[in-house]
Amino acid sequence: MTALAVVSAAVFTSCGNKETADSGGDSAWNQDAVLRFSAIPDSDTTAQAAKFQPVADYLADSLGVKVEFVPSASYSASVAKFKGGDIQLAWFGGVSGVQAREIEGATAIAAGQKDLEFKSYFIAHKDTGLTYSEEFPKAIANHTFTFGSTGSTSGRVMPSFYVHENTGAWPDTFFKKGEIGFSGAHDKTAYAVQNGTFEVGALSFGQYEKMVKAGTIDPKVCVKIWETPTFADYNFTAHPQLEKSFGEGFTKALQEALIGCKDADALSALDRKELIKVEDSLFDGIAAVMKQVGL
Repeated sequence: MTALAVVSAAVFTSCGNKETADSGGDSAWNQDAVLRFSAIPDSDTTAQAAKFQPVADYLADSLGVKVEFVPSASYSASVAKFKGGDIQLAWFGGVSGVQAREIEGATAIAAGQKDLEFKSYFIAHKDTGLTYSEEFPKAIANHTFTFGSTGSTSGRVMPSFYVHENTGAWPDTFFKKGEIGFSGAHDKTAYAVQNGTFEVGALSFGQYEKMVKAGTIDPKVCVKIWETPTFADYNFTAHPQLEKSFGEGFTKALQEALIGCKDADALSALDRKELIKVEDSLFDGIAAVMKQVGL
């Protein structure tokens, strides 16, 4: 089975600025422990703590424990914090989640419904003359290109895979100008293409659509030219230390709190309408692609 088939099968702080949500009322869980969680910085990182505070507040209220959001400066930093036990819960991408779950006992517990059918958009500046096509746009080989973060599922890994799947070449040899960049985040990729710093790029479909809706990019200037097949992506992954810190059964209670979330502010922070239960096997396709692209 090719990696593409596997993917298709898988579809179906800064310490000086800590923000802690105090639990209210009685709780069956250890009151001396603090649930620390983080998220990959897939867009503007300057307001991470404020963005995710509603999630901390919701979990504190639902579980009756102290909850603290810990910012991460990069994808790799969020994985390192998780593996080191500095955080016990993280909102990861598909790739970073697979990397984090190398720890025995770590498990994916929740994701958004749209995360089961995620996809990447390839975008181009209008001056390239490229327009939308259902066929892979091989003409992008003649243009400069930017990914997002090096560890991004939808901003680098899956776009790289689909370049190879459709051309037989990896990006470093496919792009004839030899100019490949890494903007560091999905929104930065969109801005880099819109302002002409790079002629073509790849990013999360959700971030592109969000920015078009907000009016921060112009789809007539920053043009969507192709979209990938779908794949599994973002997820909440829980650390095995949770059971020791809070008590037996806490991970299941945390999962139930997440998939039962109706809090509008918390869901808005995640840019999701709902969260659903997931299992590690959903991301087997991503793991297979990671091996192909050398991660």
